[in-house]
Amino acid sequence: MKNIYLQIPDEESLKTRLVLATVTRTQGSTPQKPGSSALFSEKGLLHGTVGGGVVEGRIHNSAREALKSGKSGHFTFNLNNDISDTGEAICGGTITVLLDADPSKSITVFRQISDSLKSRIPGVLITMVTDHDDSSVLINRYWMSNQSIARIQKEFLEKISPVVTDQISKGNCSDYREMTLSLPGEEPSSLFLLEPVFPPDQLIIAGAGHIGRALAHLGSLLGFEVTVVDNRSEYANMENIPDADHIIVKDIGLALHELKKVDDTYVVIVTRGHKDDAEALKPCIGSDLAYTGMIGSRNKVNAMRDSFLEKGIATKEQWERIYTPVGLEIGSQTVEEIAVSIAAQLIQVRNGRLKAE
Repeated sequence: MKNIYLQIPDEESLKTRLVLATVTRTQGSTPQKPGSSALFSEKGLLHGTVGGGVVEGRIHNSAREALKSGKSGHFTFNLNNDISDTGEAICGGTITVLLDADPSKSITVFRQISDSLKSRIPGVLITMVTDHDDSSVLINRYWMSNQSIARIQKEFLEKISPVVTDQISKGNCSDYREMTLSLPGEEPSSLFLLEPVFPPDQLIIAGAGHIGRALAHLGSLLGFEVTVVDNRSEYANMENIPDADHIIVKDIGLALHELKKVDDTYVVIVTRGHKDDAEALKPCIGSDLAYTGMIGSRNKVNAMRDSFLEKGIATKEQWERIYTPVGLEIGSQTVEEIAVSIAAQLIQVRNGRLKAE
């Protein structure tokens, strides 16, 4: 899922009044964790999720009230209902949600986030929530990255910078934090929500055929920044693969050699033939990639393995890091099923990597 804040600066969204809902705190069993966000209009959910089902329905009702009143608020929803209450949530916990009745006031901050992520610069979104006299809240936002620190007032920075710097250095997207501070000259105390925001993991698909196209679609749904590489312009184009963020028409081996291969990058090799697969794989050997997967029958994979080891292109340990034949074993038969098996393996590796961190 694409970052929710990248949906807000869109010109089409600016024509419609929106409410931004963000889960700020949970207790017990809940459908979403702190930091989960969703955009609502009068008609309903537009992007993201704050729980789905009954929970999201209740939050949407509150969002509609916020649209009418123009007032932002902090609300707690009890999900600990009896199982006989078929129209209510029975997760067994509570969820606290911040409803921003006018996220367009933070449009400059959201555009700063967009610019940072396009340059693959991480940072922390700081949301300052202050109680107002009429039981509503005032919301101010700041974007703090290595390039934006100078924009934030000094006294504010001195209070919050150590915590934010710690968030950036951890590189943990799931570490959402809240804290209460009294800033100089400001009463009452304000609640600060610190949300690390990082560039999306990159998925490089070598091959723009049927599997590459299906996988690009799934990769986009899963929140990857998708790049498709192929030397055939009739396949490697936005009309054929509309879900790709980037398309590179070039010799596949050369393109893979030139692309950065870092630890937030996943490469899936699904070219049209054995030779192209081998040329795409060679630059990936011994790299820092989070994942390298290659399609192929076991006979083809074994033959390539023997060739790579014999020629010294890869060591036994390096070869064992390659996911091949690619994908989880789910008995895939069709192109779409193969793409699902690959996407499932990407999720498995990504989630395992995040837990390890």
